Amino acid sequence: MKYPIGIQDFEDLQRNGYAYVDKTNFVYKLADEGKYYFLSRPRRFGKSLFLSTLEAYFQGKKELFEGLAIYDLETEWKKYPIFHIDLNTANFREKDSLYTVLNDYLTTWESKYGARESEATLALRFKGVIARAAEKEGCGVVILIDEYDKPILQTLRDPELQAEHRAQLKAFYSVLKTQDRYIKFAFLTGVTKFGKVSVFSDLNNLTDISMDHRYISICGMTEKELLTNFKEGINELAEANGDTEEATIAKLKARYDGYHFEENTVGLYNPFSVLNTLSRLRYKDYWFETGTPTFLVDLLKMHNYRLPDMTKERVSDDVINSVDSQSTNPIPVIYQSGYLTIKGYDERFKKYLLGFPNKEVEEGFLNFLLPLYCSAGDRSAFMVDEFVKDVEAGHVEQFMNRLTAFFADNSYQVAGEAELYFQNALYLIFKIMGFHTQVEIPTSDGRMDVLIQTSDYIYIIECKLDGSAEEALQQIEVKNYAAPFAMDKRTVVKLGINFSSKTRGVESWKQHEQHRRHDCYDC
Repeated sequence: MKYPIGIQDFEDLQRNGYAYVDKTNFVYKLADEGKYYFLSRPRRFGKSLFLSTLEAYFQGKKELFEGLAIYDLETEWKKYPIFHIDLNTANFREKDSLYTVLNDYLTTWESKYGARESEATLALRFKGVIARAAEKEGCGVVILIDEYDKPILQTLRDPELQAEHRAQLKAFYSVLKTQDRYIKFAFLTGVTKFGKVSVFSDLNNLTDISMDHRYISICGMTEKELLTNFKEGINELAEANGDTEEATIAKLKARYDGYHFEENTVGLYNPFSVLNTLSRLRYKDYWFETGTPTFLVDLLKMHNYRLPDMTKERVSDDVINSVDSQSTNPIPVIYQSGYLTIKGYDERFKKYLLGFPNKEVEEGFLNFLLPLYCSAGDRSAFMVDEFVKDVEAGHVEQFMNRLTAFFADNSYQVAGEAELYFQNALYLIFKIMGFHTQVEIPTSDGRMDVLIQTSDYIYIIECKLDGSAEEALQQIEVKNYAAPFAMDKRTVVKLGINFSSKTRGVESWKQHEQHRRHDCYDC
């Protein structure tokens, strides 16, 4: 089986015999029922391939669709002039970079359809070339724009340049409304949907299908599609890893499934990760190998976000369905980028519960964040591994020495406000430890209480900021946190830790060990 990894051209995929999950029923439905569409989906989710499928369809290439759902649905197979803009691979961090890219596209089209000297701006040139193409070909034009928001996302650290890009895109995209009589079909994709004062404010004729249950599986892969199209690959993966078919499906589901773009809809697999896993016969974080969420980290730091709150967010439809470029809330962008997804819905209050979609995203995202909160840098993941070994062996002193080193030499710029910094850093450490052992992290009022359970030990950890280790340990005793484990045979370790906002590290720690209970049947 040939897996189309990195292939975004539908014609290439079809002519060269790559595996293809048939999405052409959506192509026909879109073309038959509407005219202007917008779709938001995370990167590597198949947006570019879907646009390429639309392009082949509107080029009238019937032969490419033989055996697919649309083949018998469509009867005309008419050819239309197509304006396809791909902003996915360009660099927009320099002044005039967006102008250069759009100018290149327009120059190519003008060489075919002509230009006028009076068309001095990008928007006027786009307007003119659309009209002339429609008049020359005798039919409406098709406009396909891939990753429309890339110039905005790349300039989060440069508000002035971002404002320039936003104004330029707003004028450019508004042509889709003014030239309505010349347009047959238009489809825009992106990671985020910017609304209000941003690029879509003048484009109110777009139908947003991002959260439309009819189009939920337009990109991505359902479990039914996985099992129907890739049974051979699943069996090969099972054999390579010494698993049963059932265990293999369960592993794929836990690692790559779980995306929901509306309440009460089928879960979706990340197609890029699934295809790589089936091809390489190994489970890895493939999504993170091709890109890191740098701009999301910028947002979290800009807005002083408290990481433990990330999987407790309850948000309304308007929050996750559109991003306000002036907002101080990073959650909409994090959701639309695919790092959070819909995990539940409160019908009474019309609120969505957000969380990580799967293990790949959760592990990858948290491991990416961890080096930003410790002095170990790229060695932070290794340090977490050592943390796990220490707690499994009952080596409390070694664990605390590592934790002290973890916080050493962090700059104010990295750490930020002390209380928030410690909350975020501890959350990351113990959350990542939880991938390898059982860790619970209840939070309240700026304090982080941690419970770690291994086969031999139970750790009850209380942390204080600018208090004392004795005070932390006393709280464990006074509130009797160990009571649920009174009959447990494992050793209970009570650990109080005090952090200093002045030194920005561990100031002191104290432990009390309650040895395991022994049953005696001869007494």
